[in-house]
Amino acid sequence: MNLYTIGFTQKRAETFFNLLKENKIKTVVDIRLNNKSQLAGFSKGEDLKYFLNELCGIQYIHDIYLAPTKEILNNYKNKKINWQEYEKNFHELLDKRKTQEFLDKKYKKEFDGICFLCSEPTADQCHRRLVVEYIKECYPGLAIDITHL
Repeated sequence: MNLYTIGFTQKRAETFFNLLKENKIKTVVDIRLNNKSQLAGFSKGEDLKYFLNELCGIQYIHDIYLAPTKEILNNYKNKKINWQEYEKNFHELLDKRKTQEFLDKKYKKEFDGICFLCSEPTADQCHRRLVVEYIKECYPGLAIDITHL
């Protein structure tokens, strides 16, 4: 099963949409807390939904259940916590939210062809990486391969 992540920052629209098409993405799950205030015009919620459908035939879902809280995000952005503390706080948040139960209900273990979206250009210090690693941890029997586009 192939599970993907992508960030739009530092990507031209052409590159972004071609990566999704080339990797046969079925659904983009936008896990940004706020999908309206980002700088890249093509990535704003309703515009992105339109472009994904029209250009690629890809479904769009905005799912803030998999986003960090404003507090965790602001603490990291304002350097009150480092990345390791962010990872720990975010993982605890996913546990507290009973995320596996949520995933069972919403996605029914059907993660193949899903691409989790956030703004960071790379996944190394982005919560999208933490989300897909959490999913892989929750479902060890699914043989999930993770690709960061």
